[in-house]
Amino acid sequence: MKMADIPFQTVDWKTVEATEHPGTAGKALWRTRQFGEIRVRMVEYTPGYVADHWCEKGHVLLVLQGRLDTELADGRKVTLTPGTSYQVADGAEAHRSSTDIGAKLFIVD
Repeated sequence: MKMADIPFQTVDWKTVEATEHPGTAGKALWRTRQFGEIRVRMVEYTPGYVADHWCEKGHVLLVLQGRLDTELADGRKVTLTPGTSYQVADGAEAHRSSTDIGAKLFIVD
């Protein structure tokens, strides 16, 4: 990820309109800003959310609130809590997320 041509600026995430993305259960609310090729999101998963796909996109993901369970295609499972993150490259390892209690995330991809 190369970050170029992005002037200094702040984002008040409360003012960024949310878009709804249903999972196989629950939903994700994305507040998204695009900076060139860099997508930055504040994402909230409702309690009971289960992703509807295996993701192969690279991310830097930080859990702000709640708990996030992430399953990798090779069978590994990790649980992230506030203050923990994961980093994965594009195409490196397919993963999908779920949460029983809900989660709020900050994601850069």
